[in-house]
Amino acid sequence: MPAVLRRIYAARGIGDAKELEHRLEGLHHMRSLGGLEAAVDLLAAAVTGGQRVLIVGDFDADGATSSAVALRALRAMGLERAGYLVPNRFEYGYGLSPEIVAVAARECPDVIVTVDNGVSSVAGVAAAREHGIRVVVTDHHLPGEILPAADAMVNPNLPGDAFPSKHLAGVGVIFYVMLALRARLQRDGWLDGGRRAAPNMADLLDLVALGTVADVVPLDRNNRVLVSQGLRRIRAGRACPGVLELLRAGDRDPARAVAADLAFAAGPRLNAAGRLEDMSLGIECLCTDAPGRAAQLAGRLDALNRERREIEGRMGQEAHAYLEGMRLDDSGLPVGLCLYDPAWHQGVVGILASRVKERLHRPVIAFARSGEGELKGSARSVAGMHMRDVIDAVATRHPGLVGRFGGHAMAAGLSLPEPCYEDFARAFDEEARRWLDEDALEGVIHSDGELAPEELTLETAHLLRDGGPWGQGFPEPVFDGEFEVLERRIVGERHLKLSLDAGDGSRALEAIAFNQAETGLPAERCRVRAAYRVDVNAFRGRERLQLIVEHLEPV
Repeated sequence: MPAVLRRIYAARGIGDAKELEHRLEGLHHMRSLGGLEAAVDLLAAAVTGGQRVLIVGDFDADGATSSAVALRALRAMGLERAGYLVPNRFEYGYGLSPEIVAVAARECPDVIVTVDNGVSSVAGVAAAREHGIRVVVTDHHLPGEILPAADAMVNPNLPGDAFPSKHLAGVGVIFYVMLALRARLQRDGWLDGGRRAAPNMADLLDLVALGTVADVVPLDRNNRVLVSQGLRRIRAGRACPGVLELLRAGDRDPARAVAADLAFAAGPRLNAAGRLEDMSLGIECLCTDAPGRAAQLAGRLDALNRERREIEGRMGQEAHAYLEGMRLDDSGLPVGLCLYDPAWHQGVVGILASRVKERLHRPVIAFARSGEGELKGSARSVAGMHMRDVIDAVATRHPGLVGRFGGHAMAAGLSLPEPCYEDFARAFDEEARRWLDEDALEGVIHSDGELAPEELTLETAHLLRDGGPWGQGFPEPVFDGEFEVLERRIVGERHLKLSLDAGDGSRALEAIAFNQAETGLPAERCRVRAAYRVDVNAFRGRERLQLIVEHLEPV
């Protein structure tokens, strides 16, 4: 193994080459995932008995891919009466609420299967049971103190669950459920017994990879296997048409796809449906087998994503003006920062919270109106503070202040009465100060060190591109070093295009610093220190080395 890869893997805690093997045989076995037997009992009876099964998903990319995995698998196993229902975030909010159960009941399902939600849907599950509907909950979110009385529940994060990986996305959980269901139906002779052939579950791994990357769950070894195998299918042209067309809509070549393409091209376009309209559009894109139909739906999703960017840009400017009026410097800001504007779009506050968090290096919750007298917030945290636990602590210390909430360590969602906003903002800041000190609010870029001039090559870029999949918890390599700026120009109004001396005076390197056009560099040639990634810039059949600059400062 080349030395540069050895040091990168060592820095990520890889001590054995076996941890880098991405064969499907390396996946954790499904038998250790709790709740599977009860879930499979219900679903096997539904398949063989021709029952009506309704999938109820979340309205993000993980929820959409989870829904598509469940629908494709159930239909391939012979269930003809499989449908789906996605709560519209503007009408029903998140999860299996009593209101969405009332809508579902009109279709008279025998079984509801939640995907990427349900562990906190105590009232919704109770409502379903009152209607005589059995409920299978599949989720990965952290549970609250009270669990819903579902007929079956599969979640690796339930207390006492023995599954080794606690980082499965919702799509990973339902994939395991469908694996177990296929095994049961094979054992019982329903599949491979003269009725129909057992489906190849690997055909669903492109969807599993997309949902896993888009949900920004840590890429432990189990998730790296799922993502790597999905990417192989995408590059081989064996993905579902919807995934291929979403990549093409983002100007990414499926034959060269890496995890970053799922994160920054396919994922945002899929998410745009749930943010602005209805995730049914995204699920239809992922479920169709007709390339023309998939291209049409991906084009509509691309248009929604452009609209989302425009809305996000306006909200970002308003948030910036609000913050400028709030402080003279960072010392005047709360540690836990809440933002709210009555005109903000409910579907975009999560992205706004992420952008402000990245800029100010502190936990942020952005709120929007969700109905008469209610606000919904989307929260993003920083290392060292567990967001869901912080919101839980605020709710415990201040009864009645917080409505529903749920989420993870780094991201969460909540609702609260609009008159309680100011009180909540103060309480959230107080709780954040219990978790974080000033050092935790510093922006830190973790570097893999310097690259020697002879390592700054297209070969190294290919080596690193193929060395992943990179993502949350297994970050793409970032290097740092000093360079002389030979040329510079602004492109696309906000981006800085650079020509840098490689360090040995022999050649110039292409570099681009996105959203850094206002970086204060001297007008003349100067030396800079840069944190950067190396990438392959493919254009019109020609490949060139390009540095993607994460941070830039004059020396």
